[in-house]
Amino acid sequence: MKQQYTSFQEAVKDIHDGATLMVGGFGLCGIPEGLILALVDKGVKDLTVISNNCGVDDWGLGLLLKNKQIKKMVGSYVGENKEFERQVLSGEIEVELVPQGTLAEKIRAGGAGIPAFYTPAGVGTPIAEGKETREFNGKEYLLEEAYTADFSLVRAWKGDKMGNLVYNKTARNFSPMIAAAGKVTIAEVEELVEIGDIDPNDVHTPSIYVQGIIQGQQEKRIERRTVKKA
Repeated sequence: MKQQYTSFQEAVKDIHDGATLMVGGFGLCGIPEGLILALVDKGVKDLTVISNNCGVDDWGLGLLLKNKQIKKMVGSYVGENKEFERQVLSGEIEVELVPQGTLAEKIRAGGAGIPAFYTPAGVGTPIAEGKETREFNGKEYLLEEAYTADFSLVRAWKGDKMGNLVYNKTARNFSPMIAAAGKVTIAEVEELVEIGDIDPNDVHTPSIYVQGIIQGQQEKRIERRTVKKA
């Protein structure tokens, strides 16, 4: 049995100023909305956040950004967030942009206990500045170090009381890797079921990677809504 939190505030109580967080999601798809809102309320600051992007101006990680709670953002793109763009251009936030495939592998490697790996992505670009390169079979590769975090926050469709998680379609995105790469992983689930209710073959994140779990409703906002002309 993993710790089951009764409130989102309780779930984030140990997240401290200066912590490094990994947060699952792609845009607004599969983000741990309740946990992020609880961090906004807690007022924790000087965070280093590793996530694919920083949400939008008024939702997701964009709320932490707006409150100046993020000191450094590590991700693959700025996305739809105008405030993120403004803070980057004004030098108010430190940013590390990483090719998306490299970001995914750096997180996966961290969760697998692999300290670094070689990749051809970024060779010959500013991304390679100050990094070791090596040639394999006549091709140059760049050494990239893995990412780990003090806390990982993920959202799943379903979880059991042991902490086994199942994600729904594309909401799976980076979350299985992120769950494995955090020292402490907190899972926000839409449906909390009894042990044995999830077929072991359907588990995306095994319980060994999860330290705490909480059930909560989601707004599931759409990042950019488009409609068909009448």
